[in-house]
Amino acid sequence: MISNIIDQEIKKAMLAKNDAQLRGLRAIKAALLLAKTEKGASEEITEETELKILQKLIKQRRESADIYKQQNREDLYKVEEEEIEVINQFLPKQLGREEVAAIIEGVIKQSGATSVKDMGKVMGMANKELAGKADGKLIAEIVKEKLA
Repeated sequence: MISNIIDQEIKKAMLAKNDAQLRGLRAIKAALLLAKTEKGASEEITEETELKILQKLIKQRRESADIYKQQNREDLYKVEEEEIEVINQFLPKQLGREEVAAIIEGVIKQSGATSVKDMGKVMGMANKELAGKADGKLIAEIVKEKLA
């Protein structure tokens, strides 16, 4: 479980006085604690849920970084990029475009999808198959290409 590792990493970052690492780790810990204490949440968070939370954190930071870049705020952009780097350490290795495309082709064959109308069904299966291993935007882009 990621939450156990995070506490140890926070201690290491504090001792090393690594502010960027510490910021990213604290963001992860806060998001995991929030998920645990959410109304209706079960006592333990599954590894799949942890991965989704980390992906959400990265997506939020990417969006913020893009905005900061457009506004020429290099200082804030740099902070977001540093946190993305830290969070990425706890995600499985991201697959390349070709690997994702190959998996999606298999999912399309398995589902029997033939047109863009079947995109929802394929996306559901592909997201399950590629959970934590690929960005949702990339998955959607490739599914759309393959079904067009």
